[in-house]
Amino acid sequence: MARTRAEDFEDKQRNILISAAAVFAEQGMEKASMSAIASESGVSKSLLYHYYPNKDALIFAIIRSHLEELDMDIEAADVTGAEPEVRLKGLVRAVLENYRDADNQHKVQLNAGPMLSEEQKSEIHALERKIVRRFSAILDEINPNLQTGEKPLLMPVTMSLFGMMNWVYMWFREGGPVTRQDYADVATTLILEGVKAVKS
Repeated sequence: MARTRAEDFEDKQRNILISAAAVFAEQGMEKASMSAIASESGVSKSLLYHYYPNKDALIFAIIRSHLEELDMDIEAADVTGAEPEVRLKGLVRAVLENYRDADNQHKVQLNAGPMLSEEQKSEIHALERKIVRRFSAILDEINPNLQTGEKPLLMPVTMSLFGMMNWVYMWFREGGPVTRQDYADVATTLILEGVKAVKS
């Protein structure tokens, strides 16, 4: 007979992923142990293994859930029919808000490549491409010449924006004079003003 799920299965699963991301971010992928993750999560090793059979499965689950939540937040923030500049600002704000309290998950995403199987990498890359395409489509509306000139610059410009967003955890501190929304608007302005001047 199949084992039924506990009512708090998803809550426990989420807590494990958050705790595991903290352990991986602090100790590194190789050094972190399932014992340390179980201790940080407040669960037994046997329960941890019930959810995730090994570290690789945990790492993959952390990245996938992080990207799925990011994708949902971005989709919810995208105002269909609005001016592309307004849409872009909303999406950048959504990304940086999603990154709040998610530094550990973000570090795992940036550093876990060697731990993933080719199948897992393929699934993660598909999620990443879906997110990137939403931004590049808006930037293409703002400046169609990025993709149609002699040099295709749409993707370099798009990834430059992600560079500003993805590495914000390295320097940004909550409670400082610049809020996440402030920086989101700065990053958006830099891209919007810069993209007008870019010629392919």
